[in-house]
Amino acid sequence: MMRILKILKNLLIYKEPIDPEGFEFVESSDGKVPSAEPSVELTKKEKTKKTPLSIEDWNREKNPDKQGAISTDLNINLSKIKEEFLVPKNADVVIREFKIGRKVDAFIVFVDGMADKATVNDFVLRELMEPEHFKNGFQGSIIDYILENVLSINQVNRVKEYENVVQEVLSGITALFIKGCSESILIESRGFDKRGVEKPSVESVVNGPQEGFTEDLRTNITLIRRILKNRKLVTEITKVGKKNNTNIAIMYLEDVVNPTIVEEVKKRIKSLDIDLVIEGGMLVQLIEDNPLVFFPQVLSTERPDRTVSLVAEGRVAIIVDGSPFVNIVPTTFFEQFHTSEDAYLSWYFGSFIRVIRLFGIFVSALLPGFYIALTTFHQEMLPTDLLITFALSRENVPFPVIVETLIMEISFELIREAGIRVPGVIGPALGIIGAIILGQAAVAANIVSPILIIVIAVTGLGSFSLPNYSFSFSMRIVRFFFIFFGAISGYFGISAAIIILGGIACSIKSFGVPYFAPIAPKTKSGPDILLRGPLWLQKERPDYLNPLDKKRMGETPRGWTKEKEEGDK
Repeated sequence: MMRILKILKNLLIYKEPIDPEGFEFVESSDGKVPSAEPSVELTKKEKTKKTPLSIEDWNREKNPDKQGAISTDLNINLSKIKEEFLVPKNADVVIREFKIGRKVDAFIVFVDGMADKATVNDFVLRELMEPEHFKNGFQGSIIDYILENVLSINQVNRVKEYENVVQEVLSGITALFIKGCSESILIESRGFDKRGVEKPSVESVVNGPQEGFTEDLRTNITLIRRILKNRKLVTEITKVGKKNNTNIAIMYLEDVVNPTIVEEVKKRIKSLDIDLVIEGGMLVQLIEDNPLVFFPQVLSTERPDRTVSLVAEGRVAIIVDGSPFVNIVPTTFFEQFHTSEDAYLSWYFGSFIRVIRLFGIFVSALLPGFYIALTTFHQEMLPTDLLITFALSRENVPFPVIVETLIMEISFELIREAGIRVPGVIGPALGIIGAIILGQAAVAANIVSPILIIVIAVTGLGSFSLPNYSFSFSMRIVRFFFIFFGAISGYFGISAAIIILGGIACSIKSFGVPYFAPIAPKTKSGPDILLRGPLWLQKERPDYLNPLDKKRMGETPRGWTKEKEEGDK
């Protein structure tokens, strides 16, 4: 009872929201993008707040230089590495002791399977153990001499902390420790097995590149850089996950993207406190603005060409190691039914396909609800002949319309899920044959009407026409929303549901960008929102992104037409 009273009290008493808008970025009055420098002002409470320190933290702050530093004693380093990697329990951690040039004690450590053994054997151990490299001695640091004269590896690095060594070795790097040196050499030796570049399995197109992302981070970065050969393309790599330390790449065009978007992306990712981030979908749930709203607020794609086109507009690509999908922010509602193929076709073909997809959105979300409302509350809207057909088809059906609709909707959802989970080539066949047999059996048994089977089939086709899987899933949830509202009060209920869902969609943001931009709120828009306008008319980048460089083509993109006009004159 007290809990109910507390809830009622919170509903009736007004409390000023702390941050009603969330993150947003705005233009200054002169149209320039404001600086992305973070605010350093603290409240009085933050200035005076002091958290008690544990003994370990106090010792760490008192002696910051002695924590985790690599020792000059090789035996201490060896013991520390064995302790960190739980050797000899860990059977796949390899520690190889040897002498550099038959003189100086050293050891390397790498993870079997993560590092390429051929690289370690031929370009690390063989080169370091070859006395010929050291026959004339060397001046100065042995590490400098090895880096400059011995190792024939394209990428090496020097670190002074054990933690850096541990994280890199777990990523496939080989670490070299040398007696008398307080630094370790990290040698590029990654060589684990990975899936090759294949055709996209989800976002397939007829015209356009036939390459899709893989689970390897560096391969995905390469696929993007191979298309977008620009020196201003920045790749920042950070780690997330206290247990698995997943590498995450943040890619953007420095001279195009609004810097406040980049800062917000980095701030959200760096603030995450979680053990495991295995796939990009997990990261999306942690960084999206409104995680309780079922509309996708981060665009996921498996196509490098689409990623490049979105990054070139002023967006940020977030790539998670181990995920074949790249997440793009910010995004809007209208981009959910765009595809990369739209730009490769003539504008009238692209516009026609988008009209079909828009129709698919409405059919997928509204058709069952409209059918229930029409047959339950608004029969007067049907022509007499059609009304008689509807009545005859439902003459022997024992259930109300809402019940038979839910039976078929849930049945087809089960078939769809089973088709995905069944291994091999059986899945697609199960989906097709199962739907046909189930529909025929349900009609023959007078459980549902034949017209409802047509409605459910057309609804399924509408959902399959949507190119974005997350958005298609959202429409499947919205469909049940409209079914219940249509069953309660007909078209009035559907109208109320449209207003509610529209209000929710218009109130959310994706990294500061309103979800229905540039329609709500109304901003300057180009010819590539609902329909796909001619390519040469898309001269400016989206205004709602506030990019540093608003122009993406000159005043006369088709320069030859200008020369032709001048020649005609």
